[in-house]
Formats: sequence, structure tokens, C-alpha cells
Amino acid sequence: MKIFNYKRVPYAEMRAFSVHILTASGSFLAFLGVVAAAEHRFIDMFWWLGLALLVDGIDGPIARKVRVKEVLPNWSGDTLDNIIDYVTYVLLPAFALYQSGMIGEPWSFVAAGLIVVSSAIYYADMGMKTDEYFFSGFPVVWNMIVFTLFVIDASAMTALAVVIVSVVLTFLPINFLHPVRVKRLRPLNLGVFFLWSALGIFSLLMHFDTPEWALILFIVTGLYLYVIGAVLQFFPALGRETKDG
Repeated sequence: MKIFNYKRVPYAEMRAFSVHILTASGSFLAFLGVVAAAEHRFIDMFWWLGLALLVDGIDGPIARKVRVKEVLPNWSGDTLDNIIDYVTYVLLPAFALYQSGMIGEPWSFVAAGLIVVSSAIYYADMGMKTDEYFFSGFPVVWNMIVFTLFVIDASAMTALAVVIVSVVLTFLPINFLHPVRVKRLRPLNLGVFFLWSALGIFSLLMHFDTPEWALILFIVTGLYLYVIGAVLQFFPALGRETKDG
């Protein structure tokens, strides 16, 4: 039954379709972020981006609870989610990096171009996840990378180096952490992720005038999240339960 049939739409379909609307609302939040970045209101932009990521975090569990795939099999929540993710994880952060001129001209433009093209290719990779739910290659979480560059007030050389290294790692078989789905060291990984997030929110509230202690913690937790996947890849016994061998 089509969702816009003239007949009465069942409650289950209405409820399921409302989840797609919730997911799609992330695109409007991203649009508000684009407007803010265009006006150089980067603090506001990151708040809008944070709200979009909150929507991204809650729509999946809700979709599973109301059985969206079963109720509306002709509407692809995965496709919709990928579209929103590309805008919020890639396009908006790349635009913010370019608009800020952090790396100078023409390199801010070049860096943004590298980000959007490499990320588009990555989204087409059907093997981006390992059996343990690590990401294979840098998982184009440019929202976290660009946000970090803003928080630490990175120099042009630092920002350019981080972008180039991450773009290269996008295409290499190096594991990156999914803090929720990876079971190995999950409590530690989640704790570090939540601490990094809390420090990021604190930095936003401080308008990036972050105290040194918080800045150091933010950098350390960020580096942990960036490299722990590779560490677990090269030390396969680390973090495994005994029954897993």
C-alpha cells in the first residue's frame, strides 16, 4: 500500500513514516548549519550539527522499535540515512573548513575538495565494515576532525596534515573504532567517547576559549579514538574475552 493512497493510512504506516521524517529533519538542521557557517557563526554551526547528530543517534533505535523496514519496505531508511550522514559528516564540515580559511588560500579549498570527493567514494564501499564492526579505512567522520581543529585552534600546517593523513587512510585497510558496536574494550571506548563529547560541549559553551586542562584531555581522548582501532587490529588478542581465544 502506498503511503499517499487515498484510502485511510493505517496507524502503523503513519508511525513508521514519521521516523523517516525524523531522519530527514537532520537535513534541515544541516542546512541551518550551512547558513551559520556561511555567516562565519561557527559556534552556532556546531550546535546545529550536534542536534543533527543527536537525531542520527536516536532515529535508528526508534526505527527498529516500530519495525520501519517491515511496515514500509518500499522506503529505504538506509539510503535516507546515508544521504543525511554525507551532509552532516562530510559536506557541512568541509564547507566550514573552507569558509573559515583555516588552512589559507588556496589550500582550504583544496582540503575541502579532497574531503568531499574521498568521502563520496568511501560511501560506495560495500566492505567498509569488518566482521567485528570496525570501519576499514578512515570512516569519514569529518565532523569530529574539523570540530577538533576548531577546538584546538589548529595551525594551517597542522590542519592540512590532519586532512591529508585522514584522506589517505580512507583508502587503506586500517581499522577505525565504532565506539558502540565494537565489543573489544567497549566500556573503555564508550567512556572515552563520552568524555571527548562532554569536553567538546564544554568547549562550545566556552566559545572555544577552552582551559588548558580541558584542551589536553580533549586532545588525548581524541587521539585515543583515532588510533585505538589500529591498535586493536595489530594486537588481535587485546581486549578479547578468554572464550574468544
